[in-house]
Amino acid sequence: MKALHIKNLSKTYANGTQALDHVSLTVEAGDFFALLGANGAGKTTLIGILTGLVIKSSGEVRIFEQSIESEFSRIKKMVGVVPQEMNFNIFEKVQDILMTQAGYYGIPRKQAVHRAEELLHRLGLWEQRYKVSRQLSGGMKRRLMIARALMHQPKLLILDEPTAGVDVELRHGMWDYLKQLNQQGITILLTTHYLEEVEQMCRHAAMIKEGRLVKCDKVDNLLKIIDKEPFILTVDEVRNTNRLKGYAVSVVDRHTMKVELDKRHLHAFIRDLEKNGMSLQDIRPQGHRLERLFLQLLREDEMAG
Repeated sequence: MKALHIKNLSKTYANGTQALDHVSLTVEAGDFFALLGANGAGKTTLIGILTGLVIKSSGEVRIFEQSIESEFSRIKKMVGVVPQEMNFNIFEKVQDILMTQAGYYGIPRKQAVHRAEELLHRLGLWEQRYKVSRQLSGGMKRRLMIARALMHQPKLLILDEPTAGVDVELRHGMWDYLKQLNQQGITILLTTHYLEEVEQMCRHAAMIKEGRLVKCDKVDNLLKIIDKEPFILTVDEVRNTNRLKGYAVSVVDRHTMKVELDKRHLHAFIRDLEKNGMSLQDIRPQGHRLERLFLQLLREDEMAG
């Protein structure tokens, strides 16, 4: 079953701004899907349409085979949303926020209490359950929003920049939890500026620029488009780099260098390194491959346009 089917979706606001221009994409049930794009690309408008906050101008949108126009009352029970902005009552207690959400979906109180307790434990908020939400740290507020979105056990979870403002340790903890949710069968649609999240978690990604779909494919296939990748190497001592002709080498310090090359040529480079008197101690990819891919695809799109 398709969790999300979008065909020729367009949105033009009253001031004439075209936020979406005939966007078509499909998200299979159980997928972990990333929606990428710069600020103003149309991601927030697309999410607004999926959640009923924005009315589309034209096109078709179906969520689990249900039309957002004729079956929205059914759809809202299947969708959980974690918006980019905090939108809960800052004077309400953490546990009460979850109970209020359960009431909105008509969940019986006994079931809601059990569900809230489970989520508060799993998201590390149990000790904070009686605190007024404004007393929480930024990371805890983000986790509270995820807990609230999961109270009615949605089939599709939409996350709009869920780890913005969250420190690295908490971010990795949230990644692990989101992976667990996806493994349990929940379809996840993610927008993020932390592109390493896409590499770590998502199986498919779509890139949007100025309301148009630039690329949509498996994350692994997208990464293959990049022919070269930067590597950081640690050696006993950097020497004779002028002999490494044909390689894009830069020296970081007396024990560290950076080289950008095709993975297929990595072993040949290491051999040449040793021939020139350097003993390799460590090597690792620099990362941020998807970010470089994003910039590359945008440049190609600009040239084509």
